[in-house]
Amino acid sequence: MKTAEALAQRRWYVVDAQGKILGRMATEIARVLRGKHKPVFTPNVDAGDFVIVINARGVKLSGKKLDKKVYYRHTEYPGGIRERTAAKMLAEKPEELVRLAVKGMLPKNRLSRKLVTKLKVYPDAQHPHDAQKPQPLVIEA
Repeated sequence: MKTAEALAQRRWYVVDAQGKILGRMATEIARVLRGKHKPVFTPNVDAGDFVIVINARGVKLSGKKLDKKVYYRHTEYPGGIRERTAAKMLAEKPEELVRLAVKGMLPKNRLSRKLVTKLKVYPDAQHPHDAQKPQPLVIEA
């Protein structure tokens, strides 16, 4: 009997983030990364697909999240907590904003750390994955 991981045919999907709401887009991407759209889904097996996100710079945040949402990180030195608003992250590192949103919607375990590596995010429309022939993943705005 073959395992679900052996049966899993890895597909590549491309998502255009231009004009999409970040949270709604991130939930669909997390679903595809986990493989919940497949009939062979098992919670402890990586049966998901690869996802390429292009135009991350054009993503939208609903409400006042652009100014009010704050992302924290720590430098590991005493007093080294740093904070950035979502607007500043969108201007400086839009790919990090999308990656953190998707990562937050995955379960917190070893498998999800493996799943995050299958997410490729780019700030504009160019990506180096044309050889994989990615299919468009339709996400409603």
